[in-house]
Amino acid sequence: MTTDDWVSAAQSALRAGTRSRSFTAENPTAAVGNGGRTSSVLGPGRKGRPCITLPAGETVTLANAAGAGEIRHIWCTVTNHTGAVGFVLRDLILRMYWDGSDTPAVEVPLGDFFCNGNGQRSLVTSALIVVAPTSGMNAYFQMPFSDGARITIENQHPVDVDGFFYQIDYLEHERAEVVGDLRFHAEFRRENPTAHAQDYTLLDGVIGRGVFLGSSLTIVALERYWWGEGEMKFFLDGDTDFPTICGTGTEDYYGGAWAFQDRLSNEFEPEVLTYSAPYVGYPTYVTRDESKQAVYATAMAPVHGMYRWHVPDPIFFHSDLRVTLQQIGQVGPDLVERADDVSSVAYWYQDTPSGSGRPLPARPQRTPR
Repeated sequence: MTTDDWVSAAQSALRAGTRSRSFTAENPTAAVGNGGRTSSVLGPGRKGRPCITLPAGETVTLANAAGAGEIRHIWCTVTNHTGAVGFVLRDLILRMYWDGSDTPAVEVPLGDFFCNGNGQRSLVTSALIVVAPTSGMNAYFQMPFSDGARITIENQHPVDVDGFFYQIDYLEHERAEVVGDLRFHAEFRRENPTAHAQDYTLLDGVIGRGVFLGSSLTIVALERYWWGEGEMKFFLDGDTDFPTICGTGTEDYYGGAWAFQDRLSNEFEPEVLTYSAPYVGYPTYVTRDESKQAVYATAMAPVHGMYRWHVPDPIFFHSDLRVTLQQIGQVGPDLVERADDVSSVAYWYQDTPSGSGRPLPARPQRTPR
């Protein structure tokens, strides 16, 4: 968007009576003139409640907006470990509900939603997700609603999680018709391990009209050699055995090439190159476990994390959508079927406020191994 486009949109919003609001720990209802009022040792209105505690086993409401509006920015941060066994970024579950629906349109572990899969932190610098030092997690998805919005976070970690900081910025509209009928959705999936010769499914069961926005993918390589020859496939509007859109390989789909490796510097031990760009990225490559779960930092199966946003190249569907990824690798010149630990988040817009109701994998099925 150019500056002229931004100013034009701002002028239109002002004429329509749009107002800016924000949910925070200090102003949990986003009430007018109620920000930063709590007291600290410095006195009233001096940063008295910048964060909250997430009690173990409980769900906390972060935002509850009435009427029509549009969430434009979410920022939060939290530790990625405690003294308890577990991975905080996989144990905190983010849910979003639109227009009074009881079925969440978004149900994703917190870290995975922000392209930090496998319970690990990574820096991400993209157009829609930014994870800045140290674990400042930002989302810039536009999330419209016509009749209320609710955002919650559930703590499935074994103990309380202290120091959860957050800010949710949204626009409050006077008229519901300005937001249209498409609603933001996101869904987490994991298979550990995947099945040989069976494609991994990122998304299926989507019936209706909408646009696929993108995905984040985490692969823990459980087998030797190169893992990323699988093609991303988009089955659109009645496609059955074969998709309308099919890529050329996993690293290719996420914007890279040649196994993300620089073979010119060392043919036998090529350097793996990570990157993070506005619409594509491979920000995560980890081969040593340095989490608090390990007594010593130790070698582990390589973890690969990727994302892609279909902003300049949207994928529209008019009746149904299914997205899959082949589990294919390469040994020497030969293609081979593989079985790895694969997890993903699919992001899309659809003409319904409700999610599919597909059960979120339980904590034991989400826990990194």
